Amino acid sequence: MKNIHKYFFTILLVALSYSGQAQRGGESTFGLLHLTQSAKMASLGGNQVGLAGNDLAMLLHNPAILDSSFSQQVSMSYVPYMADISYGFGGIAWHFDQAGTFALGFHHIGHGDFIAAEESGLITGSFTAGESMVQLSYSRPLSPRLTAGLSIKPVFSRIEAYHSWGIATDLGLFYKSMDQLFQAGITLRNYGRQLTAYDNAPLETLPADLQVGLSQKLEHAPFRFSLTAQDLFSGSLQYTLPESEQGASNTFLEEDNTFEKVARHLAIGVEFVPSGNFYVAGGINPRRRAELKMANKPSTVGFTWGFGIKIYKFNFSYGSGRYHLGGTSNHFSITTNLSAF
Repeated sequence: MKNIHKYFFTILLVALSYSGQAQRGGESTFGLLHLTQSAKMASLGGNQVGLAGNDLAMLLHNPAILDSSFSQQVSMSYVPYMADISYGFGGIAWHFDQAGTFALGFHHIGHGDFIAAEESGLITGSFTAGESMVQLSYSRPLSPRLTAGLSIKPVFSRIEAYHSWGIATDLGLFYKSMDQLFQAGITLRNYGRQLTAYDNAPLETLPADLQVGLSQKLEHAPFRFSLTAQDLFSGSLQYTLPESEQGASNTFLEEDNTFEKVARHLAIGVEFVPSGNFYVAGGINPRRRAELKMANKPSTVGFTWGFGIKIYKFNFSYGSGRYHLGGTSNHFSITTNLSAF
């Protein structure tokens, strides 16, 4: 275990080297699988798989952070997203000495109300759309410092009278150094497929996402730095503009250089942690900034920030992410442990 730092850095570099070789393709259903529920994760660039915490919503990023310290933990989060969209999470965990640690979570997103109309324009009423997911997580230590985790996620999507079922799986490893200053994780997220499709359409395979993350807390200063490489199966993240916007299809938007290609795979975060009861965090999501900023006014698009504080027996967290000039996400999380009562 002495060289585990080097191993994780090597894996990270090899994965990033590979990521610039291929080309990203396709869209997928079940967008709920890709949302950030945890306020802390939202404040650190939107995703970190090499960072532990006390919020069960973080298991969506790496199920292997689940350990015995989560026993009897209860977490809830809420995100008033954009337009009339909102989503949230609730979960609980329990540890059994001989079996390991289990967690149960429920995720839901509501897309609001829509006007139903015929082709002629005659309004016939309204309808709703949304997605729900149950997350069953399990973890077990492989050694005093290495933990393995698994999440199974049945997911259901509804658009008016059309329905779709699917199932996704997350596999993860998480490592903590003896002094717990260094942490690292590897996750294969959202490996699965549709079980039933909308209106008997062809079934889709969900695109799995390989992610590698590291975090390091300074020994003599209250700062922790986090870095996660994501979408490592997706190549250079090039994409095609629709013909109506570009005038010609099959033309890819090329990044300027290799550095930008690599940067689009990263989520970067930093925390100021003066005590175990308070933190302030900031981060950047380079891909979000590159794709959603306005060329003449980039502003703070792609940047994130947040804070957390413990009051009595409850941990409150807030996270904010700027998607574009017209839209900012606000994430609220609260956690507590039933054993404290």
